[in-house]
Formats: sequence, structure tokens, C-alpha cells
Amino acid sequence: MNARMNDRLTRLLDERGTLLADGAIGTNLFAVGLETGDSPEFWNIDHPERIEALHRSFVEAGSDIILTNSFGGTRFRLALHDSDQRVAELNEAAARLARRAADAASDGAGGRRDVLVAGSMGPTGEILEPNGTVSVAAAREAFAEQAAALARGGVDLLWLETLSSAEEIEAAIGGAAGLGLPIVCTVSIDTNGRTMMGLTPADTLGVIGGLGIEIAAVGSNCGVGAAEVVAAIANLAGAAAAANTAPILVAKANCGIPTWQQGRIVYDGTPELMADYAGLVSDAGARIVGGCCGTTPTHVAAMRTALDAHDPGPTPEVETVVTRLGEISQGARAQLAGDLSLAGGSASGRGERSSRRRSRRG
Repeated sequence: MNARMNDRLTRLLDERGTLLADGAIGTNLFAVGLETGDSPEFWNIDHPERIEALHRSFVEAGSDIILTNSFGGTRFRLALHDSDQRVAELNEAAARLARRAADAASDGAGGRRDVLVAGSMGPTGEILEPNGTVSVAAAREAFAEQAAALARGGVDLLWLETLSSAEEIEAAIGGAAGLGLPIVCTVSIDTNGRTMMGLTPADTLGVIGGLGIEIAAVGSNCGVGAAEVVAAIANLAGAAAAANTAPILVAKANCGIPTWQQGRIVYDGTPELMADYAGLVSDAGARIVGGCCGTTPTHVAAMRTALDAHDPGPTPEVETVVTRLGEISQGARAQLAGDLSLAGGSASGRGERSSRRRSRRG
């Protein structure tokens, strides 16, 4: 790992305590013209001013880390738009746009504020062997191709997100390794306290630890609402303590629960709810906090204010989280009580996912 970059991330954590990441890409682009089914990555070339404006809005809202518009930037995802040959072009452009926005950040007193650029790398959209037809080696190759393009474009770290299987975690981290950039890896805990492929937060730590590749941070993103992400972070923190490790934990929750209104998906989370979430998930153990689907710059600004005013407290009780953010699945509750078995989460809660997970970072 590149010591300079790792030291930069560590320095910001030391200076600021908790870092604020950005919010959604896709759902914010829908508001300025992106159509359902379109590839947001095309906009890095076709509408770069809109992408850079979104990045700047998150910087101005107080984000310490912004993610590139490249969630669907592997050859597998771009092939859905007959553009698998454009991996280098689209990812390099994504990195350059975010880099410009980050480098223009002001501290409000005439100086420059340090903002990191994270290269977003979402899942391939394929089921990997042995359950599917795509090999881990082929997926690793695709992730490596994307990671190299993001590095050429100037990102500070590589951000692997919304992963769900052990095989794809292995492929993504393996593909991102070797470039001298810190790696962040987050999974989507969206199925009764587990990923859609059955991993608990504790399983996730075990898979990553078994790879023998150093990563900078691990966490949870997307999912089924802020309450479930707080529970996931508490479960990650508990699993890490049991394993005698202390990884940097990352939380990037969806902005409430999505509903279909007048032909579009709307997330019901208010700025006040996301501000509440920021403080609670920080107390649960997250050192990097942001929003995922539905999270606007207005939400992020509220989270900035909340984190700046937050007095650290103990890990929140389950009922505190439920009261302030919403219900937690039976599976996550069982894990918080120390029961990691499938049986422990078998009673009906919100376990079968109240909504279908979005196919790309919102």
C-alpha cells in the first residue's frame, strides 16, 4: 500500500475524528435529466458539467470524501450498454471530474480544504462461480481494469461498494490491489441482517481477513434504510472486537426507504433523519459516514452539522435506533444479541427485504 496515501487518509481521520463522505450519484442525476436505464457513466463524457456540479455540491455541503461517477464502470456493466470497450475512457473521465471538484474545495477562510477522491467500483452484476458462470479470475480482471483507469484519472483511494458475495469481495479486492492506493470495501446488508448472498457482517470481516491483502476500511452501504446500517456497523464493530482487530468502519446508508411515486423512486428520509443517523452510526463505531441512494447535498449538509456538534456516546441501544430511525430486521437484532445463526434471524422482521435493492449506487 502506498504509504503517502494511507498517511493522508489517516491524517484526515486524526485531524477530523470522523470523516463525512458524500451522498447519492444516480438519484441526484435523475433530477437533472438522467433517464431510468441510462448509464450514468456516459455522462462523464456527454454531460461533464452536470457531474462536476454534483461533486461540487457535495464538497460545498461539507464532504471530506467524494466518490466518482463510476459505480457501473466495469466491462460487465458497460457491456449492457454495448460499451465494454470504453472502460478506460469513462473511468478516467470520472476520476478527473471528481478530482477537479475536490481540488477546488475551500476552507471558507481563503485556504484550501483537503477533500479525498474515492474511485467508486460497484459489483459486476454477475453471479460468480461456483453459483454462476463468471469466474473469480475474470471478475478480478475486470475490477483491475477499472481500478487502473481510476488511478490514472487521479483518485486517492479505491472504494469497492454494494458487494454481497465472498467471491466478488475476493475478486474486487484482488483487482484493486497492487496500485499503491488504499482500498475501502463495503457490503450491502439488505436481507435480514445479511447480504443477498448470505454474508453477515462477521462473515464479511472473515472473508476479507482471509485474503491477506491490507485494506484501509470496511463497512456497509445501501441496504434497506439507515437503522439497518447502524445495526450492521454495530455488528461489524462487535465482530472486530471479538477477533481482536480494530478496522476503520464505514457507513453509507440509503436515505430512508424507497417508494414509487408518480413514475419515479422517492426516498422518504428527511435531512433530520439523516442527521440523527450520522450521530448514531458514529456512536456505533463508524469513522467514515455518508449517504447512499436518495441522499442529496441538503441531507449531507445536515449530516455535516450533526457530526460537527456531536458528542461521542456509547453504542446506541436497539430501541433507541428503532425509535429514531426505524425498524431493524430480526436477523440484525439476533446478531446484536450474539446469535449469528440462520435460525436466530428466522422469525419475521423486515427480513425478506421490504424493497428490491437498486442495481446501481443511487
